[in-house]
Amino acid sequence: MEILSNSTNLNVRVDSTLKKEAEELFKRLGLNMSSAINVFLSQSVREQAIPFEIHDDKPNRKLLKALKEAEKMEKTPEKYKGYHDIEEFLKDLEN
Repeated sequence: MEILSNSTNLNVRVDSTLKKEAEELFKRLGLNMSSAINVFLSQSVREQAIPFEIHDDKPNRKLLKALKEAEKMEKTPEKYKGYHDIEEFLKDLEN
């Protein structure tokens, strides 16, 4: 990325481990931190949005219910039928 004569400094606080991992990634991609941030900012301005999806890491109710059910199944496997292959499973669905 070309250096602009009208450049300015941007100071950002980040977790030291995250910074190290990002620097290693960007190095493999042929970028330094400054270039990578400039790519992110340029893409954000071009798209008028964050150039990737941002998700809440908190699981929704449906997922929480499924996780609880999976834990229950793991604790009492004798109450649940298991399958060795998909054909066996599909055969049970037909009945």
